[in-house]
Parts: sequence; C-alpha cells; structure tokens
Amino acid sequence: MTIDQHLATIDLLCAREFPARRGESDVGFGGPGFHIAALAASAGLGTGDGAERERWAEDLDAWKEAIAQRLDDRWGEGLRWWSLTVGVRKARGEEIPEPWATLGDLVDEMYLWQVDGTGPWVALGVAERDGADEIRLLAAVTDRDPP
Repeated sequence: MTIDQHLATIDLLCAREFPARRGESDVGFGGPGFHIAALAASAGLGTGDGAERERWAEDLDAWKEAIAQRLDDRWGEGLRWWSLTVGVRKARGEEIPEPWATLGDLVDEMYLWQVDGTGPWVALGVAERDGADEIRLLAAVTDRDPP
C-alpha cells in the first residue's frame, strides 16, 4: 500500500460512525467511541528470528514517520504519547477507556492529532511489543481524550 492509501484509510475512519458494540470491521475493529485499523503488518513473522523482526519494526516505523509528516502538514505537529503511564495506572486498578487501554498494551509510543483542533483524536503507532505476534502499523480514531 502507499502513504496515500493509508491516509485514505485514516480519513475513512474519521468519517465513519463509531459502532454500538465492540467487534471486527472491514479495516480492523472498533467499539463505542473508537476504531482501530492495521494499516500494514509483517507477514508470517509470529515468533520469527530477531533480525527479521527488527527489520520489520524499522520498516513500519519509517512508514509511521512518513504518514505522520503528512498528518502534521494537515493538522499541525502531532503530540507524542507514551503508554508507560497507562500500564502503571492499569496495574493500580484504574479503568482506562478504549481504545487507550488496547493501544497501551500494544504500542510503546504514538503520535496523536486532534482533527481540526476540536474533532476526534487520531493516533498512529507501531505495535511490536508482543514477540509472538505480527508487527503492525496501527491507526486509531476516537472521540475520547487520551488518558
């Protein structure tokens, strides 16, 4: 896929109504107040060797940076968000709303934009934390402020 195709997917998520219940969609999954889509993913890595995982992580991070630049041009410079505090808060028993709880489990750091300054939040990050899972470039759209 191209950067323009990834941006089109993000635009589609921004334009869609949020689902009433959590479930799968044609581009990923969602629930009340959010959508999450895998824009790109490694193919068949699973528990593949470390060097191959590292190459995929670097490639998808480069895609993330390229898409982020285009979103910066559109909505202004994105904020950086790290998930460490979400993990600490969850460990204390605090309820973290979706999609932030899921993103906090999958992604170490993300870029965030609020569409046109007042619209939904768009998040972009690389899910590479789980060594038994594919590495994925994720985009999320939500009406919930980041925790």
